[in-house]
Formats: sequence, C-alpha cells, structure tokens
Amino acid sequence: MKELIFGVVGGLALFIYGMNLMSEGLKKVAGDRLRKILEVVTKNPFIGVIVGAIVTTVIQSSSATTVMVIGFVNAGLMNLQQGIGIIMGANIGTTVTAQLIAFQIGDYAYLVAGIGFAFYFFGKRKYAKHLGQVIFGFGLLFIGINTMSDVLEPLAGNPRSLHLITEMSTNPFWGLMVGLALTLVVQSSSAVIGVLQSLASQPVVRDGLVHALIPLSGAVPILLGSNIGTTVTAALASIGVSRGAKRSALFHTLFNVFGSVVCLFVLSPFIKLVLQLSPVPNPAAGITEATVVPRQIANAHTLFNFINTLLWLPFVKYMADLVTKLIPGEEPISERKIRYLDAHVVNNAEIALNLSVKELLRMGRIAQEMLEQAESFINPDAPRSDLSGIPDREDALDYLQDEITHYLSMIVSRNSLTERQSTLLANLMHITGDLERIGDHCTNIREQELYMAEDHITFSKMALGDLHKVFALSKEMFMNTLDALEKNDARLAVKVLELESQMDVIEKAARNNHLERLSEGSCNPKAAIIFNELMRNLERIADHCNNVAEAVLDQISAGK
Repeated sequence: MKELIFGVVGGLALFIYGMNLMSEGLKKVAGDRLRKILEVVTKNPFIGVIVGAIVTTVIQSSSATTVMVIGFVNAGLMNLQQGIGIIMGANIGTTVTAQLIAFQIGDYAYLVAGIGFAFYFFGKRKYAKHLGQVIFGFGLLFIGINTMSDVLEPLAGNPRSLHLITEMSTNPFWGLMVGLALTLVVQSSSAVIGVLQSLASQPVVRDGLVHALIPLSGAVPILLGSNIGTTVTAALASIGVSRGAKRSALFHTLFNVFGSVVCLFVLSPFIKLVLQLSPVPNPAAGITEATVVPRQIANAHTLFNFINTLLWLPFVKYMADLVTKLIPGEEPISERKIRYLDAHVVNNAEIALNLSVKELLRMGRIAQEMLEQAESFINPDAPRSDLSGIPDREDALDYLQDEITHYLSMIVSRNSLTERQSTLLANLMHITGDLERIGDHCTNIREQELYMAEDHITFSKMALGDLHKVFALSKEMFMNTLDALEKNDARLAVKVLELESQMDVIEKAARNNHLERLSEGSCNPKAAIIFNELMRNLERIADHCNNVAEAVLDQISAGK
C-alpha cells in the first residue's frame, strides 16, 4: 500500500511538473504572440471560443485561462460576453493533454526527455532552449504516466480494488463525486484525467477476454466530475474582484455543471457516440479494451466539451444576462484603485507585463490631467477650491506607484524572464518613478499657484504668454510620451527627444525675458521667484518625459 501511494504521488508530481515545464516553454516560444492572440478577441463569441482554445492549448490549463479571463474582465480589458466565449474555448483546449497521453508513447518517454534535456541545457540560442524545455517537459509528463501505470498495475489483480472500482463504474453519481473530489485536491483536471487514463488502461481478464480496469462507461462520470471540480480555481480567483469578474467565474461554474448534469442524464447515447468515433477492441488483431480505452477517454473529454460549447454558444447573451441578474450592481469608479493588475495571472510574464503597461498608462493619464489642471490656474483669479483635485490625484499616483512596483517584483520572482521581458520590466520600474515624479512637480506648481492667490500676486501678460508656451510644449511632450509608450512607437519617442531640445531653448528665452522685466522694474520680485519655480518644475517634467521616451526606444531595440 505504501509503495502504491508513494508511486502515485511521485508519478503525479512528475506529470504536473512536466506539464508546467511544457507550459512555460510554450509560453516562451509563443512570446509576444500569446498577448496578440488575446487582443484579437471581438464581441463575436465564436472568435472568443477559438481564441480560448488556442491559448489553453499553449498554456495547457483551462483553469489558468479562465483565471486570466477573470483578470481581464476585472481590469476592463474585455467585457463579460467576450470572457464567456474564451471560457468555452478553454474547455476545448484543455482536452489536448488527454489526446497526447492517449498516444501511449511511454516507451520513448526517456528518449524524448533526454533530447529535450540536451536542447534545454546545451542549446546556445534561446529559441532552442525554450523548445528543449517543451520537449523535456513533454517527456517528463509521460515518465510520470509510466510511473503511475507501473504502481497501479497490481490493482487489476486485487479483488478488493476490483470490487470497489466495479461499484464506482456502475454508479455514475459516485463516479462524478470521485472526479470532483480528486480535482479539488489536485487542482488540475488534466492531471486527474491522466491518472484516469493510466488506471483504466490496466488489463483485467474476465470471461477469457482482456478488459480495461475501468471501462469507458465508468470513466466518463469521473471525467464529468473533473470538469466540475476545475471550476473551483476560477471561483477562488473571483474573490475580492469586480462584479464582472465574479460573473465570469459564475458562468464557468454554471457552464460546466449544467453540461455535466445533462450529459449524465444522456450517458448511454453519449458513450455510444464516443465508441462510434473511437477505436474499439479487436482481439483477433491483439487490440484489447485496455489498449483502446485511453483514446476513448480522451475522445469523450474532447467530445463532451465540444458538444457542450456548441449547445450553449447561441445563448451567450442570455447566459451573460443570467449571471448579471444573479450578481447585480455596478462597479464604483475610483482613481485610487488598481484596474489592470491581477495577481492571478502574474505567473504568465507576457500577460502580466502587458497589464503593467496598461496600469502605467492609466497612471500617466492621471498625471496628464494634473498638468492640464495646473495650467488652467496660472491665473490667480481662478477659484482655489478647483485645485483640490490635484492632491487627490497625487495620492492616487503614490498608491499606483507602490502597487505597480510590487506587481513587477512579483513577476520577477515567479517567472524565468526572457531578455526582452527583463529589459521591459526594468524600464517599467523606471517609468513608474518618472510618472510619479511628474505628479510631484504638478503638485509643486499647484502650491505656487495657491501662494500667488493668497498674496494676490499676478504675472504680466508677457510672463503669462511665456508660461503658456512652456506649458503647451510640456503637454505636447507628455502626450507624445504616453502615446509612444502605449504604441511602442519609436517615431513618437524620437519626437519627444526633439521637443526636449526645443524646451531647453524656449525655457532659457523665457527666463531671460523675465530677468529683463525684473531689471526694468515691470515685474514683482515675488512674482519672479514663483515664475522661476514654475519654470523649474516644467523643465523637470520635460526631463521625465525624456526618460520615458528613452526607455521606450531601449525596449524597441531589445525586441529586435
């Protein structure tokens, strides 16, 4: 018994580790393409299904895809109907693992792992190393299956085990409960179905014929229970997120539960359909039930999710309305709140970095509003109460800086980054600081304007004209800076650097003009001090824009 438990646990550990290695390698091979695949999602649920299936095929986990969807809906990157389409597709994509296992290439598992190891550890090019990681993980996956198969083999000759498995196989409800319980423990439906395929393939001799330890009729209810159990991960990920994200998680649960229950009621016709589309035993050719049942289970897994998706696809809008009614209400909008960062997708570096850029852009837009507001109150006659929005936004920037920095740190600690991703992350760290400092300078400008209002200090028309010129150039630089960051556009980044050179010229001319007015006595000395402070802060804003533009150019260069 001890050997059985240790063997299953060890084999399962190798299986899951191999699957994770393969998943990480595939994500690195896919690189930026994975993010672009997600960006093509439209309001058409059919496209969402295709995207969900593709992404899940790459990352080898429907739970991970669903958690990503919850994060995207929470961040406002996609709406509920788009998320529903991807979740449906994820259920189809996750069946690829079972199909691979059914090929039964266990005899070559060590060879495959060895080839992958050679590429992974000795390859010089990064693409070769990532591809080696995929192959190595693929080999380990089958080594885990082999290990479990070897230790489970004695069960086929144990009368007590045979009785227990027979009872479970003839009672679909108990089979469903077993699949649900195992998936809740292992947190991977692919792993549970892999164990099921391995267990079912053990040969048992009855009536002079070689049968499978668990026939297809007994395996399908376990498979259905596993489909329900996999929704728990998404449900846990929806705790503490937006209502839209909670609705996505609820749909995932309802979709899998409804589909599994319906399939349980039509179990016999479904099994007949699977048998028609799958290989069957042929004793004359030496093909036993134990030989073909892994493929039958894989086909049942794929067919169930495909039919379930096909049935519900026309009713996506109604399902979205249903979960909206079950979880009613609107989201409160607050600047001092994370919108795009999601801890549940931090293990996917490409997606997490993309979300970080979006949160940074939001941070930049807040700072941009601060600059607009600061300029509108150069005139001391403006109501002082209108300036109250600047400190609120400054608090929001400080909060976002802390949260983004923490999120970027989590990405580093939980992922093996490519060179391009490492460069991007380092640049984002610096950009976060630059945007927060721009907010600080806007706050400094506000304080000078309050001081002007309190002491009734005014600028001459010429001074106001010079200030508006510098403000206009600062705003143009900032707008191009954010656009360059958002679009990863080298042309816009270069334009920012060119405008920074113009800023030096205009700012110097403005200071000289003000010195002339001061020497002529046409300018208040207190106004001169404030004028210089405003110029200094605007110049520093331009410097920070310059820093961000240089970071964008650095990232573009690293991506080539």
